[in-house]
Amino acid sequence: MYALRTKGFTLIELMVTIAVLAILLAIAFPSFQGSMRSNRLATTTNEVLASVALARSEGLRSRGHGAICPSADGLTCGVDWNEGWIVWSDTDDSSAVDGDEFVVRYVQGHPRLAVSGSADSLAFDARGRAVGGAVTIGLKPDDKETPARCISITATGQTKVKKEACT
Repeated sequence: MYALRTKGFTLIELMVTIAVLAILLAIAFPSFQGSMRSNRLATTTNEVLASVALARSEGLRSRGHGAICPSADGLTCGVDWNEGWIVWSDTDDSSAVDGDEFVVRYVQGHPRLAVSGSADSLAFDARGRAVGGAVTIGLKPDDKETPARCISITATGQTKVKKEACT
């Protein structure tokens, strides 16, 4: 007559499936890490561009300047772009965050990206022009495979991104 068969997987079938899955993951993981590094750099580049655009729009709409500067605490300007940056409205043209100004946005730095600026701050006047001339902001990932980014802000307030290190 008919033999009674139980349904399910044998131990050997299960072990072969797990071995094939482990091999596929070992091949895909390095590619996934590269994708994560590239996305981290693209995200930070977009955050810098959005912050510059916000500072420029603050300069256009306020009586003073819109400014962006490095900041560690999100309240005062600092010197290290790696720690993060703030966008603030400089209502009294003092070029310092004191009692009259207000912080519009604070962005924390990422520990796996090196951010550097050619100036301690960047301000925009009521015409949208960069006060003090052109500025560059460089982004360098922690690996050598992903190309660096160089964001140039011209004296007229126009931004350009290049896939190379700032010179």
